[in-house]
Parts: sequence; structure tokens; C-alpha cells
Amino acid sequence: MPRLVEDPAPVRPTYFWWLLANALALCFAILSWAVCLNVFSNPEIPRNYEILRKLGRLPHLKHYSAPDVPNGNLLGPKALYSQFFPLAADPLTRLNSQLMKNYLTNFSRPQTLTYIEGDYQVEKIRELGSADFLPNGFAIRARAMVKPDDFTNPSAYPVLIDYVFPTRDTAAVRSFRSGAMLQVKKSLHSAAVVHAAKVMEGDDPVVCLTVIPIAYGPYSIGDAAPFLLEPPAEVRTVSGFPVFKP
Repeated sequence: MPRLVEDPAPVRPTYFWWLLANALALCFAILSWAVCLNVFSNPEIPRNYEILRKLGRLPHLKHYSAPDVPNGNLLGPKALYSQFFPLAADPLTRLNSQLMKNYLTNFSRPQTLTYIEGDYQVEKIRELGSADFLPNGFAIRARAMVKPDDFTNPSAYPVLIDYVFPTRDTAAVRSFRSGAMLQVKKSLHSAAVVHAAKVMEGDDPVVCLTVIPIAYGPYSIGDAAPFLLEPPAEVRTVSGFPVFKP
């Protein structure tokens, strides 16, 4: 009976391991590039922002002056309510992500940039700290006041603003008082919306907008003494909005 001889196991050619190593290196390079692109392109995501902080590559906020701020929509209280109140939870979340991204990237997509105008009455005032979105400055909660017609006094409207001032002039907060009126104009104040929410007042929902001036330098609003605004070196993206919690 003839003896069976097994065929030797096939031997992979030398270039197979070279191709495999290069393929793995290429996959790693593509993955690294995609991760880096995601991190640098989306600083509004808290995880990405913290990575950029550790790398020393935080986005630099531009020092705009009032005449140089980007073009955007200019809305009063009624138009602000009409724009933000109908939004459901998911579209509002996506909009807030885009608003924060625009703020951190100096409004590279100004079509979502909205400035507020109108008359607002101060309700609350507080200094900001390390747990807030901006670590230095103060914030004012104010309510929109709207005249139903030319013959009627202004009345409260269901729009609130959390007006956040980035400044190291901590004494400026003492220039404001509850009940004071703020007349906000784009040409003077450049107060841009960076977050929108709906909050409950009793049984009624109202629009609450976080706004930050993006024109820096000497700043004056209402009857308060002028103070100096500075672009923040960094922010705390994990901080929740609105600034004034229920």
C-alpha cells in the first residue's frame, strides 16, 4: 500500500506581513486623523473641549469691537418668542449645540447668529464663579417689557434673558439694581444668543435666552457706570444653562 505524504502547509510570502503592517498603520492614521478632526471641529462638546484644554489648544475668542461684530439676525422680544418657543426638545438641543459652537469659533456660521434688542427689566443679579460657564464676571436676569400699543404702559412679556458679562471688574455688579430698565441695542451692546431654553413660571412656559456681548472694551448699559469687557480665555462647557437655576 503506497504511503501517503501530506502536503506541507503553505508559507505566506514575506511581503504579506509587510502589506499587513502597512494596512494597519494606514487604518491607525485614518482613525487618528478622524478623531483629531472631530475634536478640533467640535469644541462645543465638553469632552472635546477638555481634550483641547489639556493640549493647550483651546479656541481663541476674537476681540471684536462694536462696529466689527459679525452680521446676524436682530430680534425684539416678540420675534424672539416666535422663533424659539415653538421648537421641540430635539431641535432645541441641536440649535443650542450650534449656538455654542458658533460662539467658541467666533461665529464662523453667522446665519445662526441672533442679537437681541428691546427693553428689559432687571429681576436678579449675581456674580459668576468657577462653577459657571464664565468664571469671571456677573449675570443679570431680566424680563422683556413690551408695549401692547402706543397708548399703554409696557407690560411683562414671556421672554427672559440671562445677560452674562465677561469682566474682571467685579465692582461693576454693584452698579445694577433690581427693577432697573435695560434698553438693549445691537449697535451698542452686541448681545448674542448662545443658549435658548423654555422654563416654567407657575403653570406657564416662558422663553429663557442666555446672551453674551461679543463686542469688548468699555461697555455701558442702563444707568450703570461703564465697565470693561474682556473675551474669556476659557469657558466651562459642562456648566448647565440657564445661568439662573430654578
